[in-house]
Amino acid sequence: MFKPQVIDKLTEIFPAQLGDLIPKYEDIPEEYIHSYGGSDHMKKMRRLFGDCFYYGLTELNLIPQEEIDKDIAWRHVRCVMASFEPKHEHKEAACVYMLSEWFKDATWKSKPRTW
Repeated sequence: MFKPQVIDKLTEIFPAQLGDLIPKYEDIPEEYIHSYGGSDHMKKMRRLFGDCFYYGLTELNLIPQEEIDKDIAWRHVRCVMASFEPKHEHKEAACVYMLSEWFKDATWKSKPRTW
């Protein structure tokens, strides 16, 4: 499993180069690359990614897998989301993969759509 890493403040503010903070595209399982199908858990994590990435969240409750520090893992995912480095398809697949692996469940409220 790809492990969450501690993100320093500079990288969190300016996540320009991700290096080993994102799995290589070819190392992400195929089911995470496509935006359809997958388990209910994977679909939920894909919705979490979309709501966070496109609209922002007003509330978030994450239930981590055992031995995962939820704050470290969430900062790691947010850093990948904020980076301009990978193509969007790679970024989305990686974030959904990491969210699915690191969290048992999540509940959230997204910001209202303004359009």
